[in-house]
Amino acid sequence: MKQFTHFKFATICVVLFFFASACNQNADKTTEVKPDTNETMPTKPDNQKLKAEIQALENAWANADNARDVNALAAFYSDDAVSLANNRRMFTGNAAIKKDLEESIAKRPKGVTIAYDVLDAIGCENYVTEVGKITRKDSTGKITSTGKYMALWEKRDGKWICIRDIGNDDAKEK
Repeated sequence: MKQFTHFKFATICVVLFFFASACNQNADKTTEVKPDTNETMPTKPDNQKLKAEIQALENAWANADNARDVNALAAFYSDDAVSLANNRRMFTGNAAIKKDLEESIAKRPKGVTIAYDVLDAIGCENYVTEVGKITRKDSTGKITSTGKYMALWEKRDGKWICIRDIGNDDAKEK
C-alpha cells in the first residue's frame, strides 16, 4: 500500500512540474496583432523620451523656483497632490503645498539657485515616476547642499502634473 501512495505522489509531482514548466514558457511570449486588423499593441514606453519631457518640466520648475514665483511652482501640482517635504510635515492639496512653498521661499537667502537633474524617468503614457537630484548654490555659485527626490507625474488633459513628491537633503560631509 505504501508503494502505491509514493507512486501517486511521484506522479502528481511530475505532472505539476510539467504543468509549471509549460506555464513559464508561455509567460515569456508576447501577443501579436492579427495581420487582418488595424489594432495596435501597446508598445514599450520610450523612457528616454519621458526623461527628456520630465527634465524640461524640471528646468521650468527650477526657473520658477529661482525666480521665487510661488504661483508658477504651485501650478506644477495637482489639486490632490501630496508632498513629503524634507524635515517638515506632509502637505496634502495644492493650497497646503503652495503655503509651504511661500514659507520656504521667504526663508531662503537671496541669490540662492536650485537645479534639478532627472536621473531616471520610468513610466507609460499617463504616469511617470521620476528620480532626481537637486543642487543648491549660493550667490557666488558655491554648492551649499545637495539632495535627492522622487516625483510621480500624471498626464491630465494632455499636461504632466505632479501628484506626489518626496525629497530630502544629502548628509553633510564631515
